[in-house]
Amino acid sequence: MAAPRHLTFHYTLRNREGRVLDTSRGSAPLACVEGAGQIIEGLEEPLLGMTAGEIRLVVVPPERGYGRREEAMIQKVPRARLPVDEIRVGDQFQTGPDRSDPVVTVVALEGDEVLLDANHPLAGEELHFDVELVASRPATPAEVQAAGSVARD
Repeated sequence: MAAPRHLTFHYTLRNREGRVLDTSRGSAPLACVEGAGQIIEGLEEPLLGMTAGEIRLVVVPPERGYGRREEAMIQKVPRARLPVDEIRVGDQFQTGPDRSDPVVTVVALEGDEVLLDANHPLAGEELHFDVELVASRPATPAEVQAAGSVARD
């Protein structure tokens, strides 16, 4: 089996309406190791088929991005259970001390209760990436090991 690829790329992410949501332009390109789960599947697969210097528009449906929105991931909790006294719609909290614990977003305040959404903010969104592959090469054993430990965190 061939060694996983180490990919370095620039991207600009837009929603379906064309609004820029994120970009690596103006800073260092993003790097990842193939198969390590560091980027969404719908972006990684097209990158693997590109050559260095190639620019491509990649449209990622929700199923290959951050998934569909799930109503079961929206729930009310008592305001007293949140870690701060002042809460506003749009605030985000990590649900535990581990980096991999879900992040929830405050979507409504209803008296002594808070409506929290644990869906990824881009769940249900069709993602439009303008992507430029800067470099692609076999990953070193150290890069594969480091990517594996990140994927397990």
